[in-house]
Amino acid sequence: MEGKSYQRFPRVKIREMRHDYLKFELRDTDASVANALRRVMIAEVPTVAIDLVEIEINSSVLNDEFIAHRLGLIPLTSDRAMSMRFSRDCDACDGDGQCVHCSVEFHLRARCHSDQTLDVTSKELLSSDHTVVPVDFSDASGYEASEQRGIIIVKLRRGQELRLRAIARKGIGKDHAKWSPAATVTFMYEPDIRINEEMMETLSLEEKTAWVDSSPTKVFEIDPNTGKVVVVDPEAYTYDDEVIKKAEAVGKPGLVDITAKEDSFIFTVESTGAIKASQLLLNAIEILKQKLDAVRLSEDTVEADDQFGELGAHMRGG
Repeated sequence: MEGKSYQRFPRVKIREMRHDYLKFELRDTDASVANALRRVMIAEVPTVAIDLVEIEINSSVLNDEFIAHRLGLIPLTSDRAMSMRFSRDCDACDGDGQCVHCSVEFHLRARCHSDQTLDVTSKELLSSDHTVVPVDFSDASGYEASEQRGIIIVKLRRGQELRLRAIARKGIGKDHAKWSPAATVTFMYEPDIRINEEMMETLSLEEKTAWVDSSPTKVFEIDPNTGKVVVVDPEAYTYDDEVIKKAEAVGKPGLVDITAKEDSFIFTVESTGAIKASQLLLNAIEILKQKLDAVRLSEDTVEADDQFGELGAHMRGG
């Protein structure tokens, strides 16, 4: 086996793409790479989220900690998060995390002057950087324009007031879920479904119908012209084995053969809106490449130590 190469060249094919949704195929690779990509999208693609809140006045029914927690979970547009510095690594503010290179400042001032309840929403957070603002969900269908007012932070009655200052910083979902740009990321093996046509022809129309209906999802149907059972949506198969059990129950084991393609995966990505779903994928690939480069560099360092012994370690300061 020495000298055999396992190098692969994964391919990505986009199936469906919207601002906050992406469906794509990942082929010519294995589950380790697919799962690594998924985990990076969830936990290691950076975004910006509120991390420090200074409450000046709060006479609402919610305590300070509750409001601070709600503010932290509001998704902020994070298109420039990749170029921002982590506050712990920022030399411009000595790690204080309150400079233009590693943070964004927000202010909120609200007071209720009427008998009608005042909804204080994310749209009232004033940002010091126009590129980092609360995500606007006003394009969501099914809501009237008057109702599209952002995410509710707190409700105030007459005489109640909320005044605060907040600092948003760059972070990753591994540190706290508020920094995760992904609402959900899932992948499944692409199923390979093969029907034994000769065995299927031995079934009556009623038996075929019962077999097709045994699948909880619409994977198969009977062609009205030919009377044959055909696969209409293989990706709807949930690996539940119901059709296999049904075939065995009618005395036809081997009626269908269903296997998972071990080098083909179908991903579904939903973004929180902090960054576009397509950009989330691109950022994840870039971060995964950086991690692989770090592993390669580490291996080169180990090889150098093996070759040069103590001299190699001394040159690296070891």
